[in-house]
Amino acid sequence: MEQAGLREWRRALLADLTGTVVEVGAGTGVNLPLYPATVERLVLTDPSPAMLSRLRAAADRDTTDPGPRSVEVVEAHADALPFDDGEVDAVVSTLVLCSVPDPAAVLAEARRVLRPGGRLVFLEHVAAEDRPARLRWQRRLDHVWPHVAGGCHLDRRTGVAIADAGFVLGDVTRESARKASPLVRAMIRGTATSP
Repeated sequence: MEQAGLREWRRALLADLTGTVVEVGAGTGVNLPLYPATVERLVLTDPSPAMLSRLRAAADRDTTDPGPRSVEVVEAHADALPFDDGEVDAVVSTLVLCSVPDPAAVLAEARRVLRPGGRLVFLEHVAAEDRPARLRWQRRLDHVWPHVAGGCHLDRRTGVAIADAGFVLGDVTRESARKASPLVRAMIRGTATSP
């Protein structure tokens, strides 16, 4: 999926970020080499000690030049970020909102830490609302899928959740991820602004 287009989607989403950026659920650090030099402080967060170990190794290996001036790895749940209100210029979420227990709490926390006008940058797989047969399968399998796929839910309506959290949706693209399982092929990517 990465080589079939996902990496370029990530690169485009991160290209114009500046200032202080927090990535929630940073996992293995796949986004790390894609951040531009205009990011002064990049804070990569994840709640999993195993992922944090991999993330630290990726941060130590990353010699991308130019890249962010400062990179930190912090243990934190996406719904309890260690930042003051309005301290952050952008929050990045890529393939995270499908697996958190409470997306509304995560989005509320993102709004809390973002400065007014700050951006939520997202790339997520979502419910296949434009493919009724596929959506039926997503709904049928969603009671089992999270147990075998790290908490991932198949039928979340992430765009709606972002708007419901009070963000102003900007450029948003819905499309199908090439080389992905049909169950997770429907994707949404874009930005939303904190009022």
